[in-house]
Amino acid sequence: MSSAHRIEVGREQVLAHRVAAHGFDRSSLAPQVLDLGVQDTPKGSARAALASRGASADGLDLVWSFRGAPHLHRRAALPALATALWPVDDTDATARINTAVIKEGRRLGIGAFRATADAFREVVTAPMVRGEVSTAVSRLVPASLTYWCDVCGAQHISGLLFQQAGLFGGIRVDAEGGRTLLAPLEQRFPVPSTATGTDGLVRAYLRLLGPATPADVAKFLGTKPTVVKAVWPQDLAEVWVDGEKTWLPASELDALRAAKSRDLVRLLPPGDPFLQARDRGRLVPDKDRAKEIWRAIGGPGALLVGSEIAGTWRAKAAGAKLDLTVTPFGSLSAAVRRTLEAEAGTVASARGAAEVRLHFA
Repeated sequence: MSSAHRIEVGREQVLAHRVAAHGFDRSSLAPQVLDLGVQDTPKGSARAALASRGASADGLDLVWSFRGAPHLHRRAALPALATALWPVDDTDATARINTAVIKEGRRLGIGAFRATADAFREVVTAPMVRGEVSTAVSRLVPASLTYWCDVCGAQHISGLLFQQAGLFGGIRVDAEGGRTLLAPLEQRFPVPSTATGTDGLVRAYLRLLGPATPADVAKFLGTKPTVVKAVWPQDLAEVWVDGEKTWLPASELDALRAAKSRDLVRLLPPGDPFLQARDRGRLVPDKDRAKEIWRAIGGPGALLVGSEIAGTWRAKAAGAKLDLTVTPFGSLSAAVRRTLEAEAGTVASARGAAEVRLHFA
């Protein structure tokens, strides 16, 4: 970890730098956030996240990637993403599938991922319903990777492993009539043999959600800090943020020093890339507000004003109309409220609604 460069900054400057890195100024149709993909949880949120940056989902595929969560990624980048996401070693693989339902199976490490990826490729040669794929894959993998499900009355592969191996199995995620379909990617690539380019993912996290620590990156990747430290890039600079030592690509130092809060208002959907930072206390210092934003189930969207999270929002569809309610943490200026009218329209368009009605709680 290089210490050739070191500066000291506060959280306000860090957040201003992240806002700029995320492309909220809508100056690019291909924002940098696509370097880490855009999570689509809940379904449809990825399109809203891209719309908040003035981008669309054209040329993107939905795949299970980071932590097994569905993400939109550039189609052409998928082969390189697969090799970068492939477990660095058995320790990394075991950490990613550390679930009680396959206590023995997780010890297979990389072998667990390889067996599941091979099973995907054998089973999915055309679009199939997810449940059918799970049943077929479960029969092909080692028994230690499966567990008995009382609800279904069947032996299932661990869901955590199933989804994390999807990309390696050359699978994309589709939908049809409310069902989740799994289909082979148009351009399949071999199951990775070794991890290559993992340091690039670390660097992308630090560029978009840094300055940050190895522990932050490890949480994002779903692994251990020791694994991340083993692939820690060399071209980093130490940055002390309110007394904490963090790291940022050295090439981003000038941008960090020059970062200033911008006059913008955005409605970020749940799971937005900006909210994926693992230093949540820095992003939202108030613990009660943080708990509301990062609820395990049914979390709201976040209101971004300048560089600060200034409230939450929820939307409810009523036919072709969308009712969008903003709950601010404090008072909002008349200018912000006017801008929110346009931003509500952006959310409605991303969700396919013909009309939106904006409310304030």
